[in-house]
Amino acid sequence: MLSTVARQLKNHPALIPLFFFIGGGATMSMMYLARLAFRNPEVCWDRKNNPEPWNKMEPTQQYKFVAVNMDYSKLKKNGPDF
Repeated sequence: MLSTVARQLKNHPALIPLFFFIGGGATMSMMYLARLAFRNPEVCWDRKNNPEPWNKMEPTQQYKFVAVNMDYSKLKKNGPDF
């Protein structure tokens, strides 16, 4: 299969950017899914030690990927500690 792809790329060099951008898009989407799985506070992988990780977050901790016009350092906690 790899030789078929190499032969096609040799015969049609205009396909090289297509392979490059499709591969880059697939890589970035997998990296984003991995970030969501490991950094998102709603995801809990360890149910014994920390069953509710969202309760241990500080109010000044940024967990969103992009925060437009939001200064997390000035936020204060409104609710009680659990």
